[in-house]
Amino acid sequence: MFAKAGLLIAATLLTTALPASASPAPGHPAVQRVLDRAVATKLTPGMIAEIRDGRQVWSGTAGVADTKTGRKRHQNERFRIGSATKSFTATVVLKLVAEGKLSLDDTLEQHLPGLFDGTAYEPDKITIRQLLNQTSGLYAYNHDPDLIKLGTGQEWFKHRYDTYTPEQLVKIALKHPPVNQPGERFWYSNTNYILAAMIVEKVTARPFARELDRIVIRPLHLTGTWLPGTDPKIRGPHPVHYSTLFSQDPNPTVYDATEMNQSFAWTAGGMISTTSDLNRFFSALFGGRLLPAKQLREMLTTVSTDNSGWVPGTRYGLGIFEQKLPCGMSVWGNAGATYGSWSYAMGTLDGKHRLATHVNGDWAPLSLFADVLTAEFCSAKS
Repeated sequence: MFAKAGLLIAATLLTTALPASASPAPGHPAVQRVLDRAVATKLTPGMIAEIRDGRQVWSGTAGVADTKTGRKRHQNERFRIGSATKSFTATVVLKLVAEGKLSLDDTLEQHLPGLFDGTAYEPDKITIRQLLNQTSGLYAYNHDPDLIKLGTGQEWFKHRYDTYTPEQLVKIALKHPPVNQPGERFWYSNTNYILAAMIVEKVTARPFARELDRIVIRPLHLTGTWLPGTDPKIRGPHPVHYSTLFSQDPNPTVYDATEMNQSFAWTAGGMISTTSDLNRFFSALFGGRLLPAKQLREMLTTVSTDNSGWVPGTRYGLGIFEQKLPCGMSVWGNAGATYGSWSYAMGTLDGKHRLATHVNGDWAPLSLFADVLTAEFCSAKS
């Protein structure tokens, strides 16, 4: 729940390779083979993928949604999307910029005066743009050692229903000094996206979830997507979310972590969605159907993530990232990890060719997702 962002942890596992396997499937056999062997080698209980290429839609599944009943994974399942939430949050902010309610050059002091009083931070020098592109220098509250302890191992069961307000999360971060000067470099911090949503609520006088519905969810008819707030349940069909609770044991016990209050992640990583909805959202976003051209250009303006400990081979924009594949092709989108749930949603910059995939276990290496992307975007189609 409070352990360091799943993608940061996963980045250390990039060198883990998947063994070769057979078993082709019609449509996108290379992708299906990756799904099949991920399950066969016990990297995850189950895995799903949906590919949209123009008007063609293909879906593949492997493994189970529930290890006790043997229920198979299927495409309309809802799951926690972790940091892919940030793309939705950034879209809301940029839409408000387009509507004249905000500027990316506005500072924290302009919208949240007094919040940083008595801290080592200079809120008059930190802009909304720096929040969204992760260059603000703000400490990541989810790296706080005391908070991490509450979300690791058996402590997680004692605190899985705890509620945190955005203000509480920010105050945890502000106990720590800045990691760098504003604008100096990329440093991934969930605190940035909590503050961005607080600004949205301040300027609109509405809950962030309502703005999210107005700007993204209702226009795109994303029926399996929502920000649950303090609700610990996943409504509708969903897989069990299996987690090691960040155990360092080489043979860890796996637990059912499906039900939990994700107010600790909120607009930085607390949303629920489906592979279909993620593809529809990113297709619309990159296809220019959610933001005006000016704001979309801002979103696609990236900074280097080199030497930050984040996902190698990437550049970060405003709530989205670009990832270069081994074949040299770049794909765009976002990804997320939380307890028992890892998702990846990437594709071409024009939004026409998208791949969204999900595993319902949190111990697979990040290389698994690189393999899926490479299979789709680099391999010759059969």
